[in-house]
Amino acid sequence: MSSDGKGIKDLVEEVMNEGLCTGCGACITGCPYVVSHEGRIVVLDKCTGVEGNGDCYRHCPRTLTDFEALSRKILGMSFAETEIGHYENVWMVRSTVPGVAERSQDGGCVTTLLSLALEEGLVDVVSCSKMDEDRSPHGYLARTREELLSCAGSSYEASYSLEAYRSLEKDSQEKIAVVGLGCQTEALSKIKNQPPKNNPDPQNIKLTIGLFCGWALLPKTFHPFLKDICDVSNVCKFDIPHTPHYSFDALMDRNGKIHSVPLDEIKPYINPACGYCWDMTAELSDISIGSAGSSYPGWNTIVARTPAGVELLKLAEQKKLLAIHDLPEERLNHLKTAALNRKKKALKNIVEKTGSKTDLLYIDGLKPEYTEKLIES
Repeated sequence: MSSDGKGIKDLVEEVMNEGLCTGCGACITGCPYVVSHEGRIVVLDKCTGVEGNGDCYRHCPRTLTDFEALSRKILGMSFAETEIGHYENVWMVRSTVPGVAERSQDGGCVTTLLSLALEEGLVDVVSCSKMDEDRSPHGYLARTREELLSCAGSSYEASYSLEAYRSLEKDSQEKIAVVGLGCQTEALSKIKNQPPKNNPDPQNIKLTIGLFCGWALLPKTFHPFLKDICDVSNVCKFDIPHTPHYSFDALMDRNGKIHSVPLDEIKPYINPACGYCWDMTAELSDISIGSAGSSYPGWNTIVARTPAGVELLKLAEQKKLLAIHDLPEERLNHLKTAALNRKKKALKNIVEKTGSKTDLLYIDGLKPEYTEKLIES
């Protein structure tokens, strides 16, 4: 299915109304008719791709996506039919920079690597997400280490953070790094493959850091719930610890208490669109980062996928900014199993929605025998 001639009207009908919108933010700002407001996307006018430029539809990760073409464009090779995609190496890593890990979600590696990229002049600006005083996430452009530190941590809510990249001036020559989830790195890859008309040249995107993701919470429904259970102005960090039990924790800054809610109470606020996402480890990125698991608190798992990613990690190690160890085999096997199960579950949900094993919604360009094997297993 071609995206030619399609615009926001088609995006609303095929993605938003079908419960497929991930909240990535790729459609925002590049189009004057699409904005974010209070945790949701607002469409001001339903133009067509003929009337507008069609980028909103073309770059959405839930419109038809040729993964083989994107893999060749981004990674320089055919799509890897493996659990976690192509990678050069997988490590267990933590930041050694004083004060960074304590303010970050796990090992502080995202902040450390991006700070290094800024300091070395590899990039000039980082498109990421930041929580405001209300603890609501939004897209943000960071240009200093201090600004990056202010973005540390996760809200577990969809942040529409690609809106930040889209907000850069069209003629900007700044070298850009982008941080995002799997759906966002997919959108970014589509942007690189078909450059937008109203945004900076995507060739200026020099680094993409993908974040492991199981699901994201819907801001418009979860945030009111959050405000009911705790004083969000006092929260310094959100966490989902694996032990002693799965829960959603809000760590209270001023009184040192932890407000804990069973994870089952959070699940109703998960974005239903996440059930159709098959990319847990952000396979179309230079570096993918997630938690190293409950057995290794304070450490990240890092998947280095491209030469640019490997070189940045080696530079950080040389400068003694990161402690890097081989990921234990049992942890790597756990990661691969979880990622494979995610693919299988997503494809099962997709087939249930479409009623066909050949209509995989947005997933395209792959060998039929590969997707059939995932569906049947």
